[in-house]
Amino acid sequence: MRVAPAGNHLARHARLRAALADADLSALLITSLPNISYLTGLFASAASLIVGPDELRLIIDGRYRGAAQDRQRDLPGLALVLVPPSGSFEESIAAELGALGARTGFEAAHVTVRQHRDIVRRLPKADRELDLCATEGLVEGLRSVKDAWELGRLREGAERLSDAAKCILPKVLAGRSERGLAEIIVAELRRAGFDKPAFDTIVASGPHSALPHHRAGDRLLADGDLVVLDFGGTLDGYSVDLSRTVAVGKPGVRERELFDHVAEAQESAYLAIRPGTSAETVDEIARCVLEGAGLGEAFCHGTGHGLGLEVHERPRLGRRRADRADEVLQAGMVFTLEPGAYLAGWGGVRIEDDVVVTEDKAEWLTDVPRHL
Repeated sequence: MRVAPAGNHLARHARLRAALADADLSALLITSLPNISYLTGLFASAASLIVGPDELRLIIDGRYRGAAQDRQRDLPGLALVLVPPSGSFEESIAAELGALGARTGFEAAHVTVRQHRDIVRRLPKADRELDLCATEGLVEGLRSVKDAWELGRLREGAERLSDAAKCILPKVLAGRSERGLAEIIVAELRRAGFDKPAFDTIVASGPHSALPHHRAGDRLLADGDLVVLDFGGTLDGYSVDLSRTVAVGKPGVRERELFDHVAEAQESAYLAIRPGTSAETVDEIARCVLEGAGLGEAFCHGTGHGLGLEVHERPRLGRRRADRADEVLQAGMVFTLEPGAYLAGWGGVRIEDDVVVTEDKAEWLTDVPRHL
């Protein structure tokens, strides 16, 4: 797996330290594994990271010693802390935090109540008053704007996904089972060079296409079906995502009308994207198109989600919420555009592509025909 050059990681460290200074924090405990990968290039199933003023302390167990030492050789200022075989991550974290003696943040969305209690309980007695402050999205906010290396990975992933899709769509044939088609899609993703599928592949046929996250089953595709395909791949840690709706046989008038309304919603949202526009505004534009067609209730999810080290990350293109500030789009953000309309018991349509925000507009990353 390729990882970003050291200079990119060091620039991320500098931006995070600036964000910590703005938040009046001296250090940050990071327990989100994607955030740790973003800052160190280490992909692990268990790790913690403490970002201090002068160095990063990466807490790992023995399984990742070699991989972490490789990252340490590349990244100045990265120190390793090995959890003893008889110890725990909470114990090692508490020891490191106790040595800081500073106002330290932790990721509220990624530390459970039990973990927080155990860390505080294990702090040396003299450090029990250490100021541990809950934070929200400090690293995720940095991740939402991709650097040039990340954009290169996502562009290549989108090209591979587009090529795979062009091989997959002709195989949506009557008599084939949803599960069998899903297996074909996964094999095609491997052939295209992806490290793994980005998520469980969705094949939803006939009335199942009205279920946005239907799990592929034994139903056989039949003439007249609408079939929603939703699949993606992960390349060097970065995920891309695509949906197409296919008609088996000749589509009827109702099928064409539903498809055309969803396609119009996607195109209208795309044309609205530019730096300075809020993600919620883009969602509103797609939603208004479908509401105008009498399909407002049929659109039951957001218009898009960010792509990167996670297949769902910031920015989130959804309805405005009183408990969440609008997210302003910036150049370098990469996300899906995926309006849909679902009519229970009959069928549904979703069209999804990946886009990047440029200096003055949006650019499609995926390139697959958008017609029924």
